[in-house]
Amino acid sequence: MRSRNHVGELRPSQLLHTYGVGATVELPELTTLVLGLDEWPNRLGTPISEPRLLAALRAEVGPQLERLLTPPVVEDGDPSGVPVAPFPRWLRCPLCNLLAPIEGGLFKLKADPWRPERTRYVHDSCSKARGRQPPTAFPARYLVTCPAGHLDDFPWLEFLHGGLPCRGTLRLVELGRGGRPGDIQLSCDECRRRRRLSQAFGEEAAPYLPPRCRGRHPHLGTTEACEHPPQTLLLGASNAWFAVQRSALSIPSREGELAQAVDRSWGVLAGMPGGLDVLRHALDTNPALKELRAIADEISDEAVLDAIEARRAGLDNAEVEDLRRPEWEVLCRPGAAPQDADFRLRSVSVPTGFAGRLADVVLAERLREVSALRGFTRLNAPDDIVGEGGAIAPLSRSRPTWLPCSEVRGEGIFIRFDEDAVAAWEERYDASVSARQLRAGYRAWRLRRHLDPDDGWPGVRFVLLHSFAHALIRELSLECGYNASSIRERLYASAPGEEPMAGVLLYTAAPDSEGTLGGLVSLGEPDHLGPLLRQALERAQLCSSDPLCAEHDPAADGSVHVAACHACQFASETSCERGNRFLDRATLVPTIVGDDAAFFEMT
Repeated sequence: MRSRNHVGELRPSQLLHTYGVGATVELPELTTLVLGLDEWPNRLGTPISEPRLLAALRAEVGPQLERLLTPPVVEDGDPSGVPVAPFPRWLRCPLCNLLAPIEGGLFKLKADPWRPERTRYVHDSCSKARGRQPPTAFPARYLVTCPAGHLDDFPWLEFLHGGLPCRGTLRLVELGRGGRPGDIQLSCDECRRRRRLSQAFGEEAAPYLPPRCRGRHPHLGTTEACEHPPQTLLLGASNAWFAVQRSALSIPSREGELAQAVDRSWGVLAGMPGGLDVLRHALDTNPALKELRAIADEISDEAVLDAIEARRAGLDNAEVEDLRRPEWEVLCRPGAAPQDADFRLRSVSVPTGFAGRLADVVLAERLREVSALRGFTRLNAPDDIVGEGGAIAPLSRSRPTWLPCSEVRGEGIFIRFDEDAVAAWEERYDASVSARQLRAGYRAWRLRRHLDPDDGWPGVRFVLLHSFAHALIRELSLECGYNASSIRERLYASAPGEEPMAGVLLYTAAPDSEGTLGGLVSLGEPDHLGPLLRQALERAQLCSSDPLCAEHDPAADGSVHVAACHACQFASETSCERGNRFLDRATLVPTIVGDDAAFFEMT
């Protein structure tokens, strides 16, 4: 029988962005792995309605997807919760240095019902305890993974013994205090073999590790064929888990309101026979369909029936190919945009001095964003594997019928660039040295990851908009009261050959039903935004790391940024959409290298 011990707590948002399915969670005394959606108590989740996002996700994961749910919230005394399992399965005693798997029975689980975070494994038979409390056994801090998203315990026996049989007791001894792999030695009490953990990394690891990954998904309990060689990974490494998410802003419309009402009532509608007469009878007699009855009175019963049939067919009256194009169209026409409690736009004038470069400034006084987790990757971030099918690890053993999601409410500033000015700048930048260096660096970066070097290029206008967003985020955080990591970017940049888009939405949001407090949107007023823009551009001219930053050549090191670094352009991973890639402050203003690519004119 599976244990139901509580071992800790996480915020619902952490279960999507940081510690989602397949991620390891390091607790004070224990390290666990979040299990797949098959094990989650979805009855404790709250349905979230966002038809455009649901339609886009169905196009990606299949028409069987029925709904989006928030992560479960557990009441006091409820034994349910998000299921986890101890991982890695190999533990080490800090006193006698014994290294053994949990299945060996040498370590005993000691639960603490009053302080769940103190649940731990102990080594009862430790020879060096000498009458003291049995020592806590901690996880061995080495794992193996591969680009396909598999994860496994480090192959301790194979690493030390190769293919030779040996039943000796393993010891993991720290010979130094730095914790470096070269200071950690694995040994066997019987055959006296010894090996340093530094031999588990890099090219010299090949003779000591299995030639092929075992293809394990421990969060699902499944194994599959895999041709990738395993790579050693430290427990808690930042590249051990990357969320693959899709998000959408809620845009109110009569069609969207109808689709959301159908979504909320689907528990009643799913088993209802088709036909207009059946629907009318249900709307008139079933109190659970009161919301749909009110909408039908305003439009028509036929429109409600069409929405139900579309929902049953796995379709929605929503754009599934591009989530951002509808948002762009609404943000560009704030006067005609629908308004509701979660979406309110107000247009203001462009700050003095920027009329030739910026076309519009729109204040999003209220907005709602819904994000859903659809998978995860290991070693490489999601945008590193564009077009590489199969590298996104699944959340469940079969195709999911629901996905975990979160909704946040907040405020933002939308800035639309003048399309003629952007088109003219693109021609100048394409001919610059910076553009050639950035493209060469991008190709080298893709080749190093065994990806198509000509795929996934977002276009040079993306570099301009991305650099502008990062420069302004830094300036806004100094004035609005929110820290820089809580201000996020949403870029509207068309790729070459697409209908033009060139805009930036900078926003902050919170899971509270009331959203945020207005500190950001107040800075979008022309009298405030103008000085902030000028200050941001002035700061971008010179970096404290110049001339190294301004003269950086991405082609030399295979990076995907030109004049950008932690001192001037890099933002936190919660703010940036593309992992601090495609940045060049020389696209904005002249730097010490030159001014042939600057979009803004500094006076």
